[in-house]
Amino acid sequence: MPISDNRDKTKIISMQEPGAEAGPREILQRVYLALEEKGYNPVAQIAGYLLCGDPVYITTHQDARTLIRQLNLQEVMEELVRYYIEGR
Repeated sequence: MPISDNRDKTKIISMQEPGAEAGPREILQRVYLALEEKGYNPVAQIAGYLLCGDPVYITTHQDARTLIRQLNLQEVMEELVRYYIEGR
């Protein structure tokens, strides 16, 4: 039986945007820092975004607005409530 040669297989290259594979925690941290760099109150701005989903609360600096739109707001809110109540 001949040995298989991988040269015949197509290699798939992902062309995702920077941060596309980041988890919610990393995304929120990066958005927080971008807001802070621009002189905003990061907690108030992120809370405003989470409450209404309007991206105008988030700066475009460091692609923060693009990053935060990758989040599932319902999941983030559920996790925040869980963390607050259970104290994890």
